[in-house]
Amino acid sequence: MLYLTSAVLGAALCCFAFLGLRARRVNGPLDDYVTARNSQTATTLGLSFLASGMGAWILFAPPEIGAFVGPLALAGYAVGSALPFIVLGLYGPKIRRALPEGRSIGEFAEACYGPGVRRWVTLVSIAYMACFLAAELTAIGAITGLLSDVPPSLVIIGVALTTLVYTAAGGLRASLATDRWQAWLLMALLLAVAGMALWRLPVMTTEYTLPSIPLSNALSVALTLVIAVTAANLFHQGYWQRVWAAQDDQSLGRGALLGGAMTVVVVMLIGGLGMLAAMSGVALGEPPMPFFALLTEAPIWLSLPALVLAVTLVASSVDTLQNGIASLVVARSEQKGVSLVAARWVTVVVMIPVIWIALQGLSVLRLFLIADLLCAAIVVPVLLGLWQRMTPFSAVAGGIAGLLGAILPGWVSQGSLMAGVVAASFPGSIPTLGPFVGALLASTLISVVLAGVTKKSPKTMPTKK
Repeated sequence: MLYLTSAVLGAALCCFAFLGLRARRVNGPLDDYVTARNSQTATTLGLSFLASGMGAWILFAPPEIGAFVGPLALAGYAVGSALPFIVLGLYGPKIRRALPEGRSIGEFAEACYGPGVRRWVTLVSIAYMACFLAAELTAIGAITGLLSDVPPSLVIIGVALTTLVYTAAGGLRASLATDRWQAWLLMALLLAVAGMALWRLPVMTTEYTLPSIPLSNALSVALTLVIAVTAANLFHQGYWQRVWAAQDDQSLGRGALLGGAMTVVVVMLIGGLGMLAAMSGVALGEPPMPFFALLTEAPIWLSLPALVLAVTLVASSVDTLQNGIASLVVARSEQKGVSLVAARWVTVVVMIPVIWIALQGLSVLRLFLIADLLCAAIVVPVLLGLWQRMTPFSAVAGGIAGLLGAILPGWVSQGSLMAGVVAASFPGSIPTLGPFVGALLASTLISVVLAGVTKKSPKTMPTKK
């Protein structure tokens, strides 16, 4: 079975590479490499938002939340996963009109506030996406070890190198082309695997009930997930690239709505399997992995599609992240020929430490939570950039206030600044609401108040004629 599994996974990766390389523009300009400007329909964008947002994380986090916290928190996770697309669908047309030649969240920040804020925002975005990359590759290694005898390191390197080949060669167009096929494939595989997993469920008796925790705790978890996931994903450069890739404002809005709706359905479906696993009395494992508990001792005809599903999920998110990081680093260069070469090399170089981290098999959940909190502390000041009263001072002060606000709940409740810092670093990798609410409230309040009392300077952002 080792050779069969390796052959199937290799064939899937080769198909992705073929689709991506076929979509590339040979000797195209840098702008097309990083934005595919004004070229994508609503359907393509919707499928791309779904595929690029879905990763191997959906096989771990939603089922666990469904199994242990229940449907309310799961709904919060689903909404949080979809909300960034909706925000960009609603806010994106204003960004396109204000910055018609834009390429990145960094350029948006610079147009609003200047180069200092651009560097800050770019650093946060790259750090978040690097964590995302490492988490996805780590996850596919763990899934490979669970479902097959194939060495996990082989699949990690295979996925990383395959996506690297077509993203380095084709840029965003390659990622968008593979996203379309990967979205349909992951939905088909998810339905097939879910159906077979349900078929293999033990018969549930009346003694099994929905997972239940106090309503206040479930609401707290749901709100935490909405804030954390939304704030972090608004710094996902891959999503910002699609703002300018849309054919027009209507295509962006409809595509974002389609991608968000499909994301909610997928997250709720996979999380529902986790609830059913818990209700059926299946041993969830240690650490608990409800989705994979349904596949315990599964025959090859079920475990192999599940593994292909996981590889598809990882590839669809990894290629978006690779291209997003490269576009942030090189998008400002003036010499387009040199810049395109630089973009490709950046895509390659950035993967070296990411692959190394993934091969260690480390848990990156705590790093994810810290990165989410950092994004939550500055997301409101950044998005307020189109407000004419906002100034660089207001934005930076708001971001600093957000960081202090994240520490404040733990500081007040435990009476120690250091305790507040520790609480905001999520010991035990447990998401808590206080730091996120503190970060959002403090950053919003200080930004708005300072914008109201400081002297505004004329905006330098270009406008479409």
